[in-house]
Amino acid sequence: MAILTVLAKRSVSPDLEIAVSSRFWVVRVLVLTGAGVSAESGIPTFRGKDGYWRNLDPAKLATPEAFARDPQLVWDWYRERRQRIRNARPNAAHDAVARLAQRTDEFLLVTQNVDDLHARAGISAQRMVRIHGDIFVTRCSRCEFERHDYEHEHEHEDEHENEGVIPRCPECDAFMRPGVVWFGEQLSRNELERVEDFLDGGACDVVIVAGTTATFGYIIDWALRGSELIEVNPEETPLSRFATQQVREPAAIALPRIVDQLIASPSKL
Repeated sequence: MAILTVLAKRSVSPDLEIAVSSRFWVVRVLVLTGAGVSAESGIPTFRGKDGYWRNLDPAKLATPEAFARDPQLVWDWYRERRQRIRNARPNAAHDAVARLAQRTDEFLLVTQNVDDLHARAGISAQRMVRIHGDIFVTRCSRCEFERHDYEHEHEHEDEHENEGVIPRCPECDAFMRPGVVWFGEQLSRNELERVEDFLDGGACDVVIVAGTTATFGYIIDWALRGSELIEVNPEETPLSRFATQQVREPAAIALPRIVDQLIASPSKL
C-alpha cells in the first residue's frame, strides 16, 4: 500500500506551506468536509435563498418535529433531494480527497454530507465516516429496522417512493424515515467511536477542513487534533483563527492543487 511521505519543507501553493519534520515520516491525514463541497456539484446547502424548497426553510424540515407534524411533506422533500443527488456527479474536490486517501496509509474522511458523492469518487466505507447519516438509508422511526433504498448501480428508486406514499416498516408498521441525523438529534455513537478511535491512534500530521461553516463544536474539536490545520473555505468561519493555513477558495479549486503538491514526489511514495 502506498505511504504518503513529505520532505522538510514543501510548498503547497505560493501562500500555503506545510512545515514538517526533517526526516521522512508516514502522514496521518484527517479530512473534514461539509456542504460547501457538495454545493459545487449542484447540491444546495441549507443556508441562503438557494437552499429553500417551496419557500420552506430546510432547517425547519430536517427535524423530528416536522416529521411528526407532516411526514408526507418531509418525504416529498427528501425524495427530491435523493433525485438531485442521483443526478449529480462528484466534482474535483471529491476526486482530490479520493486521490489523497489512495496515497495515504493512515487516512480518515469525516463528512457532514449525507449524499454519496465521496463514495462515488472512490472513498471506501472503511476510510469514511458519514457523521450525519446517509440519505439513501430508510429506517424505522420506532424500531431498529433499516434498509438501503439506493441500488448499487444508482439506477432505481425504492418502489414505495415511486408510489408516492410514506413507507412503513415491515417489522412494526411504523412510518419509515430517512436515515439522516436531524437537527436536535444525537450523532451515531458508532460513528463517533470510529472518529475517536482514529484520533486515539496518534496525532494527525495534517488536518484539512473544507466546505464547512464549522458551527458544530465537534468539528472544531476534531480539527484541532493535528499538527497542521488547513482550512479551505471562501469565507471566514469559527475555525479560521485556529487554522495554520487559510485558503480562501472553493474546495473544487483549492483541494486538487493542495493534494497534487502533497503527493508530488512519486519516488517517495
